[in-house]
Amino acid sequence: RARRGSRGGRPPRLDEQAYRGRNVVERYFALAKQWRGLATRYDKLAITYRAAVTICAILTWLRA
Repeated sequence: RARRGSRGGRPPRLDEQAYRGRNVVERYFALAKQWRGLATRYDKLAITYRAAVTICAILTWLRA
């Protein structure tokens, strides 16, 4: 990294706290994608889609 300078290369170090936060978010998105209607968005109305997202979030929260 020092040799390449500002041209890039590997980041100097890993921010473990930020990595944990991103990992949690990615896992919850993976759970939400298991709901086929949310992943493909077959709903015609936005309010119906929002209700499905809310139900998915509640059930995921209750599971944890």
